[in-house]
Amino acid sequence: MALYDKLPVYKACYDLLLRLYEVSKNMERDYKFTLGENIKNEAMQLIILIYKANTRRDKLEHLQIAKEKVEVIRLLLRVYNDLKQISLKQFVSVSEKLESVSKQINAWHASQRGGTKSTKTKNNTNTTTGRKTASGVKAGVSDNTLF
Repeated sequence: MALYDKLPVYKACYDLLLRLYEVSKNMERDYKFTLGENIKNEAMQLIILIYKANTRRDKLEHLQIAKEKVEVIRLLLRVYNDLKQISLKQFVSVSEKLESVSKQINAWHASQRGGTKSTKTKNNTNTTTGRKTASGVKAGVSDNTLF
């Protein structure tokens, strides 16, 4: 298990949170304490989910919730933009950071889902396909994780 603060996805998410704090400074007061606080809270919860996923043996539940948080942040960011609370340049900058986080979480989720589906039994039968294999492990699935 890697230290959570060394994970590329954690670093990208932390950068996203900092950027959200920067862009929310210039929001109108009505939006700063409602929409602004909400999006920052969602990003903070996302970082916590990354930490939890890194420390748990079964990461899938936390990664699934993290994927949902990314979509909530994406929605709130779009509302930011539609209400003209951030510039187009800021919107693009934050969206790129969010997309980076999203891709990393999706890849981590896929690697965990793929890595736990296939197990070997005593008689070298793949439990996913039911077919016997030479090594007992489904081809292309590794026990190594990306994160």
